[in-house]
Amino acid sequence: MPADYSGTWDLVSNVNFEGYMVSLGIDFATRKIASMLKPQKVIKQDGDCFIIRTFTSFRNYESSFKVGEEFQEVTTGMDNRTCQTVVTWDNEKLVCVQKGKKKNRGWKHWIEGDELHLEMTCEDQVCKQIYKRAP
Repeated sequence: MPADYSGTWDLVSNVNFEGYMVSLGIDFATRKIASMLKPQKVIKQDGDCFIIRTFTSFRNYESSFKVGEEFQEVTTGMDNRTCQTVVTWDNEKLVCVQKGKKKNRGWKHWIEGDELHLEMTCEDQVCKQIYKRAP
């Protein structure tokens, strides 16, 4: 049985977010605002079905998917691109591949103890975030 990702998670570490946003083509002003935010993720998992909501005081984002099923994703609130997205299991990790205008785009989520790790890639940039489970 894969890990249970359900819960509320608060950002505690954010490495190379600026480089990641530049690779997405996000404008300077939006990058400056986004770099100051402390997102909170709320994940609802029912087996292989996920709803991941990311909340900030600036913009919110929601993604819902079933592991193993490709879907069309519009990254509204981020870089506003359309991608063909598929999320799969790699042991206990969720691995997402987003095919579109940007190369090597996607993310990985995994849990270690009370930490949720997120590694986002776009082109040659990698952003590593760590979230702690909210009490």
